[in-house]
Amino acid sequence: MVAVTSEHTAVSQPWPGVSPAWQQVLTVPSTSAVDPVGTSRQWHYLDNESDVLATGKAPRGTLLCVHGNPTWSYLWRTLLAGATSPETLAAGGPWRVIAVDQLDMGFSERTGTFRRLEDRINDLSDFTAALSLTGPVVSVGHDWGGIISLGWATRHKDQLAAVVLTNTAVHPAGFTLPPALKLALHPAVHQWGTSTTSAFLRVTHGLAAPTLSAEVRAAFMAPYRSVARRTGVGNFVADIPATPEHPSWAALDAVSSDIRSLGVPALMMWGPKDPVFSDRYLRDLITRLPHADVHRFEGASHLVQEDRDIAAPTFTWLAQRFPTSDQAASLEQAPTQDSTNTQYVPMLAELDARTADTSTAVVDMLADGGTRSLSWAQLSCDVDDLAAGLRELGVKAGDRVSLLVPPGINLTTLIYACLRLGAVIVVADAGLGTKGLSRAIKGAGPDFLIGIERALAGARLYNWPGIRIAAEDFPPATATAKKALFKVAGTVPQLLANGRVTRLAGYASTFSTPAPDADAAVLFTSGSTGPAKGVLYTHRRLAAMRDTLKATYRLEAGTSLVAGFAPFALLGPALGATTVTPDMDVTAPRTLTAKALAEAAAAIDATVVFASPAALVNVVATAAELTPALRKVLAGVELLLSAGAPLGQRLLTQVQELTTNAALHTPYGMTEALPVTDIDLPGILAAGAGNGVCVGTPVSGAAIAIAPVLAQGLDLSPTTAAEVTGEILVRAPHVKERYDRLWITQTHSTSIPGWHRTGDVGHLDAQGRLWVEGRMEHILTTPTGVKTPVACEQAVEQVPGVARAAVVGVGPMGTQAAVAIVETAPAIKRPGLAAAPLAAAVRAAALSVGLPLAAVITIDAMPTDVRHNSKIDRAKLSRWAARLLAGQKAGQP
Repeated sequence: MVAVTSEHTAVSQPWPGVSPAWQQVLTVPSTSAVDPVGTSRQWHYLDNESDVLATGKAPRGTLLCVHGNPTWSYLWRTLLAGATSPETLAAGGPWRVIAVDQLDMGFSERTGTFRRLEDRINDLSDFTAALSLTGPVVSVGHDWGGIISLGWATRHKDQLAAVVLTNTAVHPAGFTLPPALKLALHPAVHQWGTSTTSAFLRVTHGLAAPTLSAEVRAAFMAPYRSVARRTGVGNFVADIPATPEHPSWAALDAVSSDIRSLGVPALMMWGPKDPVFSDRYLRDLITRLPHADVHRFEGASHLVQEDRDIAAPTFTWLAQRFPTSDQAASLEQAPTQDSTNTQYVPMLAELDARTADTSTAVVDMLADGGTRSLSWAQLSCDVDDLAAGLRELGVKAGDRVSLLVPPGINLTTLIYACLRLGAVIVVADAGLGTKGLSRAIKGAGPDFLIGIERALAGARLYNWPGIRIAAEDFPPATATAKKALFKVAGTVPQLLANGRVTRLAGYASTFSTPAPDADAAVLFTSGSTGPAKGVLYTHRRLAAMRDTLKATYRLEAGTSLVAGFAPFALLGPALGATTVTPDMDVTAPRTLTAKALAEAAAAIDATVVFASPAALVNVVATAAELTPALRKVLAGVELLLSAGAPLGQRLLTQVQELTTNAALHTPYGMTEALPVTDIDLPGILAAGAGNGVCVGTPVSGAAIAIAPVLAQGLDLSPTTAAEVTGEILVRAPHVKERYDRLWITQTHSTSIPGWHRTGDVGHLDAQGRLWVEGRMEHILTTPTGVKTPVACEQAVEQVPGVARAAVVGVGPMGTQAAVAIVETAPAIKRPGLAAAPLAAAVRAAALSVGLPLAAVITIDAMPTDVRHNSKIDRAKLSRWAARLLAGQKAGQP
């Protein structure tokens, strides 16, 4: 290594986030075919070796970071800083980080030659040889630097320890080039856009979300201030191998194939808003490195390193993959959420046991007042025939199938056909809204998409991934045109018929039984606390959910249930229960009326009802529609479960008046673990008032603990002591396997060994009952200490005229003021400060539970999740209230 020389004086400027000690220049003998023999090239690079030496510890290994076009080593500055941070050192670090400026790029030498992909891979090998770099090495790449770093990795397997990738691609085979790159390659634009002007750089920097600061933009632009210094930018673009005839196609093809043989850990961190390297390139990389850990940063774009913190997760990941001996011993001793010791019965066992049963299995209530039903025998045949038809179309075990079909017989048949094949069902309902649904589907990356016509239109409009299959046949007059319009490969009735022909011809369909721990389903959360998250279940964990419900509520085969809550379309047949779907829009729970519920129950003499809180609100509100006969039907219900959010005592009492003989239960749970605890109406009455909502005791097989909330943060030592408020922890065989393509989120959720961190806040009482006090992000940090909002909200909701209340913190953490936002009945027309009488009553109610309020604001309607219409977005309300109280134009929350 040599010091920075005078010809590199521009390098010595104090770029934001870069230590002068990191900047180095190295003269490297070149073995590239484009350079004459004996040529040496001068490389600029960043190296935190001096920081590592200052720690007094030997580095665990080296991160070799390769930028893309048109950036430079500056892109990796957070990794250089984070490699010796106190957190990294505590996790077993430090790590040496070397970030190169590729030749003709950054502050490295302008060679005057056109260097292609093969040359650049060779150049990087020359650099590491000149540096005498030995293993273990973690290759890190971005953009076209990702391909080059992978090319280096495939040729240095003896040194390679791991691979880290951010928005990149290895092979465009089967893909058209992104529009931005097509434009940059166009002869009329190429030279002007990439070299003559700084347009390509400015467009790239403009992709950052949020916008880069002026100082950071200046740093990225610094090496490319003149036309002569931008030649490499243009050459990089020109070297994109768009067709097999391109000179760099062979090198790209070799890297694309060879990375399949990299038997090292891999981490992919992605910005899905990238208009260049979109999610389709991520899906391709996952097929080549299927063992990789993946995290998609929703909202992040091409410069994911600028949009999000990638340093902390990178070093956390490295600590997990390469633990010290002490860490490894600790991991071996840690408790786990092991579900393998539970008895496993496949999800299709009940269906397989009833292939000759002619009794009713599933019923749909139709809009015209009629019904459609299938017997167990018919359902079993349809499932196998549809599975055979899907297999003929190309669906195989492990493929992801997005099901955009309303709950009912069609969805039930599709779910079990996919499970039969070992395909992974992706269930993201329209209740997420168009934007949320689109984000969920693209994140899951299905191989096939099956949907009703409206869903197929959405797939076309928003470019959702997956081979498209229509859930229903199109009318003959428009079938050809619509199949072409939606690019449909087939329809479900056609596939069902194809499979049936095979069976009737005497060719029995045989299917391999999926492994218990194979992926089975990706289910999406409601999106009430941020973008909806994909929650992945294996076959074993889905079966454990079924078994928990069966054991907790004694749902034996022969039970007849009304599935007014979409998730139970998945579980009904697996429980052996005759299931009916009421006439309602499941994406809008409040469309379930008392009449529709009673008619559905009458169709099967239902003894069990599943419904969401929002649905039950409307059932109570429309009870006047019930005839005496329909009231009698509801009186025959023996068990009513309301999942999604806890029900208040008042609503439960109203529901009890309709279902006079039913045991009313409100299980607490979440998409990640349903159910967790359970309580019935007598239990709620016995618990009385308290700090939060009492949700009862753990269900069969589940355990609950609390991670205490302290003034200085969270105590990560679980406790079951009474009256300790903290984050609610869950352990159960039916807890999700992992969050899908959200490695950071998954790591956080399991950071207390053996437990799933729910993100909810609550406490256990002396009787072992759980009380939910809100969400972790809803905690108020006031000058008098940490406060939770639910008890105050419950008190405020007792004030006459208040329909719903949310208590939020406004101001800096530690000095937050409590503000009550109330939805009144009747609703006010314009949000604003509450009238004096109402404000006084609300303040008095809050003080009765020990929380003084700084303000009381009225609102016409709370912002809630679409799926349940009950989970209030307090974070959104907090931001809105802050603007309103500051006299800013607040609008609607």
